[in-house]
Amino acid sequence: MTTTTENHNADERYYIPQGSHWPVVGSVGLFFLMLGVSTWLNGADSGFYIMLTGFAIIVFMLTGWFSTVIGESIGGLYNDQVDKSFRQGMFWFIFSEVMFFAAFFGALFYARNMSVPWLGGASNNFFTNLLLWEGYESTWPSNGPGNVGGEYEAMAPLGLPLVNTVLLLSSSITITIAHHALIAGKRAQLTAFLAATFILGFTFVYFQGVEYMEAYAHLNLKLTSGIYGSTFFMLTGFHGMHVTIGAIMLTVIWFRVLKGHFSADKHFAFEAVAWYWHFVDVVWVGLYVFVYWM
Repeated sequence: MTTTTENHNADERYYIPQGSHWPVVGSVGLFFLMLGVSTWLNGADSGFYIMLTGFAIIVFMLTGWFSTVIGESIGGLYNDQVDKSFRQGMFWFIFSEVMFFAAFFGALFYARNMSVPWLGGASNNFFTNLLLWEGYESTWPSNGPGNVGGEYEAMAPLGLPLVNTVLLLSSSITITIAHHALIAGKRAQLTAFLAATFILGFTFVYFQGVEYMEAYAHLNLKLTSGIYGSTFFMLTGFHGMHVTIGAIMLTVIWFRVLKGHFSADKHFAFEAVAWYWHFVDVVWVGLYVFVYWM
């Protein structure tokens, strides 16, 4: 009876880590990153190196902090209550990312369906056109009145964007297969399909880089190409950053799989990265439809 009570109390115990220096290290890294970016954008060459220093400190912090968390997990310090907290934290993190992209999609919608038509004299905003930009015709894609950034060509939906869509949708399938393989205890299948997932992710990032070079070199489509250029690069650029982060996380999970981490009932880190990856895939589908096609 005593043993049963002790086990029950152990299950109810919530692990609280001791004081850590990693948040301080992260704050220092963010300070240098902010200082470097701001000074670099204001013309100081030293700002670039300050920015790199801040970035290096943040990478060091993330590596050390996550190593500590992994060690605590492998050491059996986490129970079901801690697992539930991790899941809630990941849910709210992804929700914040949804709101992040919703803001940019909202900017695209506002520019395309409201401000540009208003400047062209649509609806009840005839005087907006008459007084501000007489003769401006509402078209999309548009770099706005005044032909901001010069003439350009919009990015076609076929070609590399279509290839990237196939890559990301395929990666969503491969990570799902890997997840089922983990639950079924098929480690070889898990390793292969998880590797396929992050390879597809990094391939996506590579092709997006090629697409950007094509846009700048041959289409004259740049971040400075008015409202279309700014929304195009902000949406696709931030998404590409998220794909890069997700592919790196998948790579780390893959190395952990090779070390024998995770079991059929204890694999939240894998699930968290899988949730994030599916979110990235869904965002890209929205991007492909509303940025490239419509």
